[in-house]
Amino acid sequence: MPEWSRARALEVLAVEELPFALTDGNVQGYARRREIAVSPLAALPHKTTFHELGHVVLGHTAEADFNDGELTPRSLREVEAECVALILCETLGLPGADYCRGYVQNWIAQGLDSIPEQSAQKIFRAADQILKAGRPVEERRDEN
Repeated sequence: MPEWSRARALEVLAVEELPFALTDGNVQGYARRREIAVSPLAALPHKTTFHELGHVVLGHTAEADFNDGELTPRSLREVEAECVALILCETLGLPGADYCRGYVQNWIAQGLDSIPEQSAQKIFRAADQILKAGRPVEERRDEN
């Protein structure tokens, strides 16, 4: 999808990119509310962007605002966000899918037997939403 634009996706999704402000060299990026930050040292900045956008679109960053509900376990949040990144890397023909698979396997091993059906549906919906958000207005209009 050569017309896909990161800047357009951020704008359409109403997500602001902030300067990276952590000193932990192991952190590639983070998301808070409707904000993301990607380390200038990130190995695959596009994959990290997809992962952090995944957290926002999946609603993970909004969970902290609702204290009376159940929080999604961290292992499942990480699996969901990285699966979004995996789908986007594959769909857009960008490198990183192998890293995504390893990351997902690592988090599944830390507390999940498998990816629940409800999570799989959320993952595909979020990936589709991010893909559509990055397309030119004409293409988005044609789909509706």
